[in-house]
Amino acid sequence: MVIVVIDGQGGRMGSLFIERWKKQGKVQAEIVAVGTNSAATSAMLKAGADKAATGENPVVVNARKADYIVGPIGILAADALLGEVTAVMAEAVARSDARKLLIPVNSCGFYVAGVGGHTLNELVDDAVDMIGQSI
Repeated sequence: MVIVVIDGQGGRMGSLFIERWKKQGKVQAEIVAVGTNSAATSAMLKAGADKAATGENPVVVNARKADYIVGPIGILAADALLGEVTAVMAEAVARSDARKLLIPVNSCGFYVAGVGGHTLNELVDDAVDMIGQSI
């Protein structure tokens, strides 16, 4: 199983997911971190990603290989994450056959009805559980 974690800015969300995934230890998977910038990639690599790359083409290539894609909801929209997500990246994620676990954070400018006021920690835990339970 290949889980591609895509994040931008400082990579905090992706790093939290990777740390929590590795800690759960129940299900083995290759974790590929793809940052929209080098700071995000570096943070996710430090968190324990098995492989890492930065930029548009790595998003495109790894979205094709992924069983799961995890990241902020903004990875589906061009110009999200303060402009770090390109239209090509968003299209690659949207067209991927992978299951997508999108974490709804308001900083992307997207609001999801029914989500409530969960913390980032709670949302990341939920994403880890979703993948673990679907296998």
